[in-house]
Amino acid sequence: MPSRHFSLLYSGLVGQNILKMTTPNKTPPGADPKQLERTGTVREIGSQAVWSLSSCKPGFGVDQLRDDNLETYWQSDGSQPHLVNIQFRKTTVKTLCIYADYKSDESYTPSKISVRVGNNFHNLQEIRQLELVEPSGWIHVPLTDNHKKPTRTFMIQIAVLANHQNGRDTHMRQIKIYTPVEESSIGKFPRCTTIDFMMYRSIR
Repeated sequence: MPSRHFSLLYSGLVGQNILKMTTPNKTPPGADPKQLERTGTVREIGSQAVWSLSSCKPGFGVDQLRDDNLETYWQSDGSQPHLVNIQFRKTTVKTLCIYADYKSDESYTPSKISVRVGNNFHNLQEIRQLELVEPSGWIHVPLTDNHKKPTRTFMIQIAVLANHQNGRDTHMRQIKIYTPVEESSIGKFPRCTTIDFMMYRSIR
């Protein structure tokens, strides 16, 4: 049986630059967000945000979306678009990670997602649009501009615009948000550039 594939289509922040990527229907090596955290270059900040949903079935809400359990999920209970609203004090965001599983969720699986940022509900602007085909695993969405610069924002909104097989409600299993870690200057010393200085660069 041929392996399923899913495609991500990212529309750029500036201009009409588009990156289309096709990946096998499995979580590729390094795609688990925990590996991002182990690099020490980013940290997850979802716990610092206020989360809200456009709708949810009882027992299938924000807690399930943030419980680090890939077996649980948010299930919407209303008309599309289905919205996840994530509000911060103004912060810098670099990467959004979403876990979706077509094999388990079938027609509940998102097929088209819009990612928007802004100061509040009234001035949100779309910065990414994803078209998914039978995704199974972590989807990494860069929240950077064409110069790889992270986005500063008060709010992120994830809008599910369509599901597979024209499904009405959606399942989303986990969402994580990452900010870059600023390199601390504590413990740094100037480089030794003279012979006299190099004599005292280590403790004997």
